[in-house]
Amino acid sequence: MAKRPTWYKPDIQLSARMLLTMFLLGAVYTAFILVLWRLGVNLILLCIIAAVILGIQFFFSDKIALFSMGAREVSEQEAPQLHAIIDRLAAQANLPKPKVAIVNTNLPNAFATGRSKRHAIVAVTTGLLNRLSTQEIEAVLAHEMTHIINRDMFVMTVATFLSMVASLLVNSLLWGAFYGGGYSGGRGRGRDNEGGAGVLVIVWMVALVVYALSFLLIRALSRYREYAADRGSALITGEPGNLASALMHIEGTIESGRIPDRDLRQAQGVSALMIMPALRGGSAMELLSTHPSLEHRIERLQRIQKQMEAAR
Repeated sequence: MAKRPTWYKPDIQLSARMLLTMFLLGAVYTAFILVLWRLGVNLILLCIIAAVILGIQFFFSDKIALFSMGAREVSEQEAPQLHAIIDRLAAQANLPKPKVAIVNTNLPNAFATGRSKRHAIVAVTTGLLNRLSTQEIEAVLAHEMTHIINRDMFVMTVATFLSMVASLLVNSLLWGAFYGGGYSGGRGRGRDNEGGAGVLVIVWMVALVVYALSFLLIRALSRYREYAADRGSALITGEPGNLASALMHIEGTIESGRIPDRDLRQAQGVSALMIMPALRGGSAMELLSTHPSLEHRIERLQRIQKQMEAAR
């Protein structure tokens, strides 16, 4: 395989953050499992359930995301210009060409998903194709291609899976408590209802800490991966200003109120994957958001623009 173009420098900070995030999440959930084991939870059943969920997440997360948005894979004959841009960007980034899909919605946005470079797909909405210039569309697609280069899609999939497992475990305990006649555990030692209620309180407290830590770790990684993808788009296209312009147009359209609520609700499930969150009016603080603020992204792109101009 040919070497990656010399202009591309892997984002060491992103790689380090992904490794650290997975290590910390692994430590958090190992501690969670040990607590459940000490409380007498049937770990064999939980491991089977977790393995099934992981398999579904790994092999079908991209299909679930595409299905939830109503995305349709398109051929070169159906979308020749879009495929031409993807072909060019894939060649520049030394990537296998990803599949291409279009989402029929007024919401201008795009996202990439898939478990690996060879099993990736880039989805673009008709709203984005109709509202942005060719240069802006290219910048957006270069951003999505960078997600594929950096493999951060897979890390986010695994990180989200761990959070889902924690939620499932807690809900299973509650289901057993309310519909199974109370909690019974302790590896053979019976507990009365009062003791079972105490155990559930402990589990919920531990689960709350686990969820809070997972939430913050995943959000922090998600925000930084957007910065990394913005940087990749600037390097691939050589025009950071095009991405800055695209981001402003996308957010301006979302906040204008011209996008039907139905389209916004449809995008909520994959909002974390999109180049811009499908939200209006800053509904969450940046610390709790999956994306950095538009202002911070523009500032970074402007710095990259000055660095590129100085190097010419």
